[in-house]
Amino acid sequence: MRNRWAAALTAAGLLALGAPTALAHADTAAPFRTDLRVLVVDDGGPTVAAITAELIGEGIPYTTVLVSNANRPVVNAAFLTGTAPDGTVEAKYQAVVLSSANALGTGSAETNALNSYEQAYGVRQVDANTYPQPAVGLNWPQNPGYLGQLDGMTGQVTAAGTAGAFGYLKGAVPFEDNNPNVIESYGFLSTPLATQATGAGFTPLVTMTIPGTTAAGSLLGVYHHDGHDELVTTFAFNQYQQQWRLLARGVVDWMTQGVHLGYDRDYLSVHVDDTLLSDSRWSITHKCTQGEAGCTPDAGSPDGVPIRMTAADVDYAKQWEAANNLTLDLAVDGSGSDAVVNAVGTDPVEQEFAANAGAFRWLNGTYGRGFLGCVQNVTVVPWVCSTDTTGATQWTSQATVTAAAQTNLTWAQGKGIPVDPSTLVTNQSSGLAVLPQQTQDNPNLAPALTALGITSLASNGSAESAARQVGSALTVPRHQIDVYYNAATAAAETDEYNWLYTATAQGGSGICSSAGSTCLAAPLDETTGYQSTIVPTEARIAMQRVLGNDPTPEVLHQSNFAEDRIAYPVLNQILATHQGLLNADTPLVNLSMKDITTQLQNQAAWNAALAAGTVTAYQIGSTVTVSAPSGLQVPVTAPNGAVQVHQAGTTTPAPAATPAGSAYAGELSGWLTADAGQTAVSVQTVAAPAPAPAALASGRTRSPAAAGGVTVAARPLEPAGIATPVPYGPDDTARLAAARR
Repeated sequence: MRNRWAAALTAAGLLALGAPTALAHADTAAPFRTDLRVLVVDDGGPTVAAITAELIGEGIPYTTVLVSNANRPVVNAAFLTGTAPDGTVEAKYQAVVLSSANALGTGSAETNALNSYEQAYGVRQVDANTYPQPAVGLNWPQNPGYLGQLDGMTGQVTAAGTAGAFGYLKGAVPFEDNNPNVIESYGFLSTPLATQATGAGFTPLVTMTIPGTTAAGSLLGVYHHDGHDELVTTFAFNQYQQQWRLLARGVVDWMTQGVHLGYDRDYLSVHVDDTLLSDSRWSITHKCTQGEAGCTPDAGSPDGVPIRMTAADVDYAKQWEAANNLTLDLAVDGSGSDAVVNAVGTDPVEQEFAANAGAFRWLNGTYGRGFLGCVQNVTVVPWVCSTDTTGATQWTSQATVTAAAQTNLTWAQGKGIPVDPSTLVTNQSSGLAVLPQQTQDNPNLAPALTALGITSLASNGSAESAARQVGSALTVPRHQIDVYYNAATAAAETDEYNWLYTATAQGGSGICSSAGSTCLAAPLDETTGYQSTIVPTEARIAMQRVLGNDPTPEVLHQSNFAEDRIAYPVLNQILATHQGLLNADTPLVNLSMKDITTQLQNQAAWNAALAAGTVTAYQIGSTVTVSAPSGLQVPVTAPNGAVQVHQAGTTTPAPAATPAGSAYAGELSGWLTADAGQTAVSVQTVAAPAPAPAALASGRTRSPAAAGGVTVAARPLEPAGIATPVPYGPDDTARLAAARR
């Protein structure tokens, strides 16, 4: 695989950008170090928040300066530079993000100090949202030009963008248009100045055809001037929009010149709950689900027939997996099969699954579909937790929780189904807190998990978006796709969708009017509505997580893989969207539940170390050094060809070097650990010549010296600089509503 950063240096139109100077410096330059940390100058708007969210998601240290804060630090040479413990001059930031090109004031002392810093140390700057103007190398957005909404329009990565930081994209960058009555994105399109200032140049990286013309207007482009580079962004975005999610990885790689802390993948794992069970059916006639209080299907009605996969459905699932290179994770409950065997003597579905067990991944469920939280009092609607005579909550016992998991595991092993014994998917995530009725976990759950050796426990991502420890297990938040467990046909799914998302005047339940959601303008056509509206909506919501470095799984039910097999159109849409927009070197990563747990543990441990200030990371020349607590997995991203340089430990010899991670999106990235007896991870990047640093704004200069470079000592994250990423909707209703807005 070619090194896209090397390719960028030889690509036509990119030569004006200069070599990635943070990677190495000329042998005649005195050594200095550049912290692997990003400076974010924030105006409190959504575009900077989106970039900050990407830094958090990847695990990249950053410092925020809120412009409106009267007590903020002054951006000057003393703020930007310092002296490292070894006496080396320290450049404290490897990249800079501004809310706009003039965020610190045109010609101000702070702007001049920042410009001098970027010139001296080869640091790049991102202008998050800037109006096109000659001061950034662009014509005013007129003749030709455009000012207005960009909904439904499509950007295009240029040859220069493909050769550089955006090489993982196939080319098209479609802008969302989820609601034709709402302006969702806004921007400005203009062309580069025909005549630039001496030594300046503008290179578009992502463009869009200016309406009414054949001219390409810049959306993202590099303005090279006065010895440094700015990435000029001329459209507004937020962290959830697909157009930003597609470009986020490239923006980070451009600003850091391909070398930074952090790790990023596009994940898709699909859990299939209720495998081997039968699911109750939605009644189109009565607008309820069989088995619910007050829901009694008419005698002889198909509504009374539960939904269950057939052997043919099993074979179809196996063929679909092979055709799409994606393995489904099946949460099995053996009681469903036993019920069939008791009724008719044999279960062809279980037999077909067992015969093809190696085609799937298997998660342990709980035998019998019991609720493992408080003892439910279902004589009232909604149910409440039962209490004893003293008013204390009655809980499902530890023995019952243990038996539900162990019985199911033993059953699966007896059938030759290779269930992972370290995983557990309880019925409705029961045992964990269920608001509003059950405000805490069943206290008997944690000891049961520990006794069973469970390390991965499924949780409801709508109720709690973050992983947490419960006994020996880490919870894995899962996300229910709005293809309902009680629907096996497109008509039933659409009818229930209409019931939930239309007002009472339109024949719906009216729940959408009071649940903080957005009602449909009109009921969907039950013949076409599933494919025309529900499929693209659910695929778009899932794609936000896929493109958001989120390893947590999507959830469907076995019923969705039966009859009309309505799960597949949604999954196919997700796969087609990803394949159509990203190159083959940026594939979907399909993790098992155990591997998801490991990834979540790595992310949590890394973020905790950053927040505690126990990580020091720096780059000198082509060498990156990261010091961290013993045993901590360190996420590092570097160009192809980068290697981790090993040193022999106190007892174990080590190889001289190994690849610094695995290939993904045109570069290398991985979770690295220090060698035994060592306290730091050392990575050698691909070196490239670069000019010596110029004089600093403070007047400090460098004297010629032996081989030098850049080193980075990352400061701890300041509490005021930590932005909390907002989960996408507190529940499925709000999540869907947000997608429509």
